[in-house]
Amino acid sequence: MAGDDEILVIGGGVIGVCSAYYLAEAGCPVRLIEKGEICSGASWGNAGFVCPSHSVPMPAPGVLLQAIKWMSDPKSPFYIKPRLDPTLLSWLLRFASACTQTCVDRAMPVLHDLGRASLELHERLAEGLGATFGFRRNGLLMLYGQADAFHSGAQVARRLSEMGVRTEILRPRDLHDRLGDLRCAAVGGVNYPDDGHLDPGEFVQAVARAACDRGAVVQSSAEVLGWETSGRTVTKVRTTRGDFQPRQIVLAAGAWCPSLAQVLDIKLPIQAAKGYSVSFRRPRNCPDVPMLLGETRVAVTPLADTLRLGGTLELAGMDLSVNRPRVDAILEAAKSFLPGLEETELLEVWRGLRPCTPDGLPIIGRCEAFENLIVASGHGTLGVSLGPITGKLVSQIALGQTPTLDTAPLRPDRFS
Repeated sequence: MAGDDEILVIGGGVIGVCSAYYLAEAGCPVRLIEKGEICSGASWGNAGFVCPSHSVPMPAPGVLLQAIKWMSDPKSPFYIKPRLDPTLLSWLLRFASACTQTCVDRAMPVLHDLGRASLELHERLAEGLGATFGFRRNGLLMLYGQADAFHSGAQVARRLSEMGVRTEILRPRDLHDRLGDLRCAAVGGVNYPDDGHLDPGEFVQAVARAACDRGAVVQSSAEVLGWETSGRTVTKVRTTRGDFQPRQIVLAAGAWCPSLAQVLDIKLPIQAAKGYSVSFRRPRNCPDVPMLLGETRVAVTPLADTLRLGGTLELAGMDLSVNRPRVDAILEAAKSFLPGLEETELLEVWRGLRPCTPDGLPIIGRCEAFENLIVASGHGTLGVSLGPITGKLVSQIALGQTPTLDTAPLRPDRFS
């Protein structure tokens, strides 16, 4: 049984590991538990983007209508599996209410501030931990195959530039200068030169080791079985590795947070959004800069000896099965930009469940119902990008400090 002065972090993905790191760095006794292995969930096979440019929330005008149209297309970038699920219906109603320009205007500065602050922390971690996870800040190139999509992407870039994000709008000739011999079917693109990328699996493992070096205890194969409470305090956490009586708890279990919180009668409006990636042995003509193919939302990430293709959002509950048509859609989208890909050695087909909130903002803060419970989840596709700032904010909240950023828009009870 753990000591009652410990802070217990539940979840061994990027959010949980970053939280444990910054808590340990601040001198707190920390124990992190993970039901599987560290970085065995959504943090493992994603694109690894560190992207302050991604300041537009997922819910936006026209998105829900487009998603409904895409429901008949098994290869679409965003798919909602039809099913009778009251929690999904409630989430979709909240999502629909957030698909307004007013909500987008309110969310963009929040995501921008989180992204900029997290980028600075990523750089410090890369310097302090020896950059064993391949962090590079060489930009992110958005490519568009159709004129209307390019026009929309350029509009978003202009809006982001007004917020201080550096952007470069590129015509076909500019793209040829950037990509050289790499065949490019795009009519235009946008470069975000301040973005970066890394190997997400290596990053999470490196931060976990650094947390242990600073005194944190990390336990795998420790699944939460239940809770005991007294008034507004969670007094005990029952797990497959024993019972814990922590002083504070950080719930950072990604898509599994709603089911764990529900036992405490806390409703977290988080839907699991399944994403896929396909990793190949890095080919000779591999691009040096990460790319995002605008219409299909397929990410192309060059890693040390690997080329990773990732994409799709599939709202299908906690289903971890592989939907082969969606994997094929990623491959088809990439082949138009990466000829010869079918001859490259396939290393892994992966899928993971990303926790998505209906308003496109993460959940970071204390719960009103329990004064010693902090929730850190709901980052959607931005978990790796926002992991360090989330961990920093969690440590400040746990220590009773004033957070470096305003966390009011992120509070868990904003949906009540």
